[in-house]
Amino acid sequence: MQVVRDPAQFPALGNATVTTGTFDGVHRGHQRILARLREVARQHGGPTVVITYWPHPRLVLGPPLTHPEWLELRLLNTLDERIEKLRGFGIDYLLIVPFTREFAALTSEEYIQQILLKTVGTKQLVIGYDHRFGKNREGGFDYLSQHAGRYGLTVEEIPREDVDAVGVSSTRIRQALLAGDVATANRYLGYLYPLTGRVVRGQQLGRTIGYPTANLELVEPLKLVPARGIYAVWARTAAGTRYPAMLSIGVRPTIGEGLAQTIEVNLLDFSGDLYGQELTLEFVAWLRAEEKYDGLEALTAQLALDEAATRKALT
Repeated sequence: MQVVRDPAQFPALGNATVTTGTFDGVHRGHQRILARLREVARQHGGPTVVITYWPHPRLVLGPPLTHPEWLELRLLNTLDERIEKLRGFGIDYLLIVPFTREFAALTSEEYIQQILLKTVGTKQLVIGYDHRFGKNREGGFDYLSQHAGRYGLTVEEIPREDVDAVGVSSTRIRQALLAGDVATANRYLGYLYPLTGRVVRGQQLGRTIGYPTANLELVEPLKLVPARGIYAVWARTAAGTRYPAMLSIGVRPTIGEGLAQTIEVNLLDFSGDLYGQELTLEFVAWLRAEEKYDGLEALTAQLALDEAATRKALT
């Protein structure tokens, strides 16, 4: 897959089959669109193109980041994660359009002429139901269908029932993750939910009780962090090595009160130094809620049980 981040650098294509959207999560609903995109491209003998946007439109058009509304926006994918997921679906070209206020001000006609036709060379357009584009979201399937002949392209909308048939939406996935229901989220996504962070120094308390942890600082501040609790996960290093691991998301009530939330992962079969490196966690199972124990001895005993449960969940 060729990734292009500047529309001015996009290669001239003569017979492109195109879809466009945010594709946050690249979930099973999105995957229906991608499958149809490839099918239409095969019928017409041209390349597939996905047009997406970064940063998320609400980051540009929404209220300041201090506004409570931002609690409702948590990304399912970082941009790198989105790229890799799309790459896995056999897309030929990915155009990442920088989303700015100037871009958002384009009318639907300007968007069609400048992006779909001039930049990409669209001949076949496949979009999800209720897809909107252009200033104030004025453009849509009806507009495209009415003017398709003038633009010299064909337009196909994936019916709502086709996407709804898999019972998935980005909102449902977020709700599941915020409830700790990673099994449901993974089923909707069609893959294990990832969370990537850089290993930073913590209090190193885990070393003293036989369970050293890597403390993660998110690489994307708006990435959704699942509910507090203990999870069985796979931990993948930057080198690509994958380790079974148990993860704690919480405020460490056994250690003290009023502590900030941390993301701490214990790689079960690893020894070494990970400071400064990136780790990607893949969520497999929720094990239990975060609890307060009567001292470190009781906490250590519980961690031994968590380790056994983690190994069982990952077999």
